[in-house]
Amino acid sequence: MTGDQVIAAREKANRAAMSRVARIVTGLPDRRAHVKEASIDLPGRRLMLRVHRPKETDRRLPLIVSFHGGGFFAGTAAQNDWLNSHLAARCPAVVVSVEYRLAPEHPLPQPIEDGYDTVVRLVEDAAGWGIDPDAVALVGESAGGTIAALIALHARKDGPPLRAQVLNYPATDWTETMTEYSSIEENADNPTLPLSRLRTARKLGVPPGLDARSVSPLKFDSLAGLPPTLVVTAALDPLADQGRCYAERLREDGTDARLTCYPRATHTFLSTPSLVPAARPARREILTFLRSHVHPASRG
Repeated sequence: MTGDQVIAAREKANRAAMSRVARIVTGLPDRRAHVKEASIDLPGRRLMLRVHRPKETDRRLPLIVSFHGGGFFAGTAAQNDWLNSHLAARCPAVVVSVEYRLAPEHPLPQPIEDGYDTVVRLVEDAAGWGIDPDAVALVGESAGGTIAALIALHARKDGPPLRAQVLNYPATDWTETMTEYSSIEENADNPTLPLSRLRTARKLGVPPGLDARSVSPLKFDSLAGLPPTLVVTAALDPLADQGRCYAERLREDGTDARLTCYPRATHTFLSTPSLVPAARPARREILTFLRSHVHPASRG
């Protein structure tokens, strides 16, 4: 596909994801949360945000910043409304999903820069967004998991401080070894993430000249000093081993990390709750984990 064809296909898929018919599969937003679009101005660009807030509260709330999947060339924040609105209502928290820029127009590391700069700007204007700057967490799925993990790695030195991160079936290796995992071989024909799409994501997202290790959390020398982490994987997902290996590395380097693998679940299963029953217990686990870290009084 040419770059123009990729963009056209992405726009068509995003329109479909916003349709009422798609909501049958992707799940209805929680009625106890408001969902609205906003924008944020960053150096040289303006990004759209999808903001989820619980109804009937005026107090400052924790901030959860969310990053959708799509291999860095597809996807939209709206595909995570089911999960994000539930987290907003039940945590409670302000959940901001970032429409970061996508390849082929904006390959790596631009999506990562968008994510990090957005988190920093939100925290800097905490009063304007009605958030607690000392209670910030990240959530990312698939390629969005890459973004969340890299933001956390960057924030170790430059801030802002993070309370927790949740990585849902994350891609943690974008180097030439990214397909050399048993789960890739075992699930290569899974329609939710065929091997061809994974290769396309690397081709479009990792431009020539970029050191792929710099955007591969699993390849970092040290994973120490990171916030408590929940890694959610799916047994039928080609990326299952990338998530498992990342959780193991986190533990080895002294980071508090929990790994859960849901059987009979596929890649993207948290975005298709009507098709994969495991989405609901996974959502409960994510909620409990985040609540315990962004609301200290609820720890126990």
